[in-house]
Amino acid sequence: MGEAEVRVVVHKFDGSLHWHHSMVRLGEDEHGVWLGAPIGTVYSKGGEGEVYATEERRVMLFPRSAWWTALFQSAPARLDVYCDVTTPPEWLGAGEVTTVDLDLDVCRIRQDGSVFVDDEDEFISHQERYRYPQDVIRHAESTAEWLSGALRDGTEPFGNRYRSWLEQVG
Repeated sequence: MGEAEVRVVVHKFDGSLHWHHSMVRLGEDEHGVWLGAPIGTVYSKGGEGEVYATEERRVMLFPRSAWWTALFQSAPARLDVYCDVTTPPEWLGAGEVTTVDLDLDVCRIRQDGSVFVDDEDEFISHQERYRYPQDVIRHAESTAEWLSGALRDGTEPFGNRYRSWLEQVG
């Protein structure tokens, strides 16, 4: 793995701290910047501190200007791909990347390859609570639709591309 630690910080639309954890920069390609996390990586949520430690190797892709991030997980995770619909990633120097979580998640189940959209109820609720602008709503909905198709048909990086990055994680 590379040597540069990167802090991943996710906020909600109102600016409140959501998920945060550290990963290691693996590299970048035409799809964006890839970060890796070994087994035992600690995830924290808001001000709660440690919520859980991973039981599988993970890589995360931060596209340069898309409204999503992708988390790829090795077994034993039930999901091999978990995409968060977010604002485009913002790099605060080389050591920190931030996004705003827009609630919708598009996931693929490892066992049978089925794809589902999660947290649609939260997305609807937060449109009112956080007063999402119409353009944010449109971006989130169209992104979830695109991700659903891409995960179903294996459009890269959701086909096999991520596997070579996962192999780099200790």
